[in-house]
Amino acid sequence: MIVVPLGIASATPTAVRHLPAVALWREGSVFLFDCGENAQMRMLQAGLKRSKIDAIFISHFDVDHYSGLMGLLSTLQLQRRDRELTIVGPKGIKEYVNWNLQFSGVELSFDINYSEVEEGAEETRVIDADDYYVEARPLKHRRFCLGYRFQEKDRPGKVDADKASALGITEDEQFKKLKAGENIKLEDGTEIEAYEIVGHPRPGDSFAYVSDTEYCPNAVKLAMNTNILYHEATFSNQLADKAKETGHSTASDAARVATEAQTKLLVIGHFSARYTNLHVLLKEARDGFYPTWLANELRPIFTDPTHERGIVSPKVELKDLTKKSSGSDYRSNDRGGSRGRSSGGKNFRSRRGHSGGGGRSSSGGGGGYRSRGGSSDNRRSYNNRDGGDRYNRGDRGGDRYNNRGNDNRGDRRYGSNSYSNSSNRDRDDKNNNDSKPNRTITPRTSYDDFDRF
Repeated sequence: MIVVPLGIASATPTAVRHLPAVALWREGSVFLFDCGENAQMRMLQAGLKRSKIDAIFISHFDVDHYSGLMGLLSTLQLQRRDRELTIVGPKGIKEYVNWNLQFSGVELSFDINYSEVEEGAEETRVIDADDYYVEARPLKHRRFCLGYRFQEKDRPGKVDADKASALGITEDEQFKKLKAGENIKLEDGTEIEAYEIVGHPRPGDSFAYVSDTEYCPNAVKLAMNTNILYHEATFSNQLADKAKETGHSTASDAARVATEAQTKLLVIGHFSARYTNLHVLLKEARDGFYPTWLANELRPIFTDPTHERGIVSPKVELKDLTKKSSGSDYRSNDRGGSRGRSSGGKNFRSRRGHSGGGGRSSSGGGGGYRSRGGSSDNRRSYNNRDGGDRYNRGDRGGDRYNNRGNDNRGDRRYGSNSYSNSSNRDRDDKNNNDSKPNRTITPRTSYDDFDRF
């Protein structure tokens, strides 16, 4: 089972966040939870085939959650789909789809099996297949909204092949009956009970999709003991009143649900466009439930990495070009061992009067960060350029690589202005008295720990 976030924005998309949609891949089939605008394109970019969609689950009728549905159905028609598609949603989803098809004059070449949930229903099993089922429960939103739980049914235990062979069990039909829990009788009349050969049943994997809701008991019931819980976290605690007013959750609310449900992994999404640094929400959620990840569009989350890795892989990478990655080239050169010569980073200031040798030289000609024992002329070229001594060891407020995050380690060699430009001074400069407010700096990549699932 692989979960792929396709759109992690709330009502308003941004340049790098799309409207709500989450895909679940299982044994070659795709199940789509909500279908925001551009969901079908995001599937292509995620490496998922639209023809493999078996069912679409719409949570509610806020436009951002279903605005991509008709475009997707039209594409499936153009692809000459001929197998049935299931669409699940609140009462009214069938009327909406049929009206749009009639209005646009589209005649589908495949049948749609609708499963509509009436307002007021408590728990509804909307799909019940041989090896999995999907249940829906109402959430607490301004309008009728459903959350979903995808649950694999328990799988048969493993057969003890050596013991079966010793007892003379060789036919496939006999193994099938034993796995189904049925006893069998051999040709000599010996009766073999299933528990003697087959181990205990193995619990199936599970996934819960909880979107657009305040904290409510049904969210906990849907998420109980799941492998992965995808829960909305539209706001932070600072906007708890706004969350309650609009019927949404904070990151702390999502963590509360995950804790009470004892889920294995919480993935938060459905972020308000006001948050440019999502790690504010991640930190808040992890304070209440540490196994929390940020949903990253197109980034697959595995329940069994050993066997699932490589099945689904993104085809594109979306970057926010408005954010400058200052010093990144400089860092890469630093890690490569050539600490004294770097020409790739545009924020790197060339060192006049120094040759480009590597490392920290103990002689005057080295081009490292600081030439220990070098001539006083070379040293003077770095001093008092901004009215202060760049080698002032008393001033350790500087950020060594511009945007290092919350490392809390000041540069031991440079003042707070070393290798920074005017657009990237995040802390007060003791030498220049920079009065610009501090920014929230991302402390870590949001991809850490992704190999766990």
